[in-house]
Amino acid sequence: MAMDKDDVIDTLNDLIETCKDGEQGFMTCAEDIKNFPVKEMFMTAAQRCRDAAQELQREVQMLGGKAETSGSFSGSAHRRWVDVKSAITGKSEASVLAECERGEDVAKKNYQRALEKDLPPNIRSIVERQYRGVLENHDRVRALEKAAKAAS
Repeated sequence: MAMDKDDVIDTLNDLIETCKDGEQGFMTCAEDIKNFPVKEMFMTAAQRCRDAAQELQREVQMLGGKAETSGSFSGSAHRRWVDVKSAITGKSEASVLAECERGEDVAKKNYQRALEKDLPPNIRSIVERQYRGVLENHDRVRALEKAAKAAS
């Protein structure tokens, strides 16, 4: 059964929160990393999250809805946890990367949940493309985390 417009808007707003959480999470991780190539990867990932949120916000507005403009409470709680854990562990690259991967696990689940719904085809294609980006970010972070653990 096709979703009604309000359900589509709610789903997109949930994903906007996820993107905003990702943007802020990657920016926080970039601040805590000294390794320039890793810092640059986090900055690029943050920009991709920002772009994804803006794309979804435009879709919500075209549907006549009010687009979400901020992240979720759990996202801000996660960033505080990254800060606390980083302070305790001396902001080691491996610990920052591990927290970043946890954040991307949440993003993966949120996108998977959205894709389980009967989204309109034009919206589905956007969400699927963005989901592939989430998977790329996740895999990149996981590979860096493994390399950092192996180096320590």
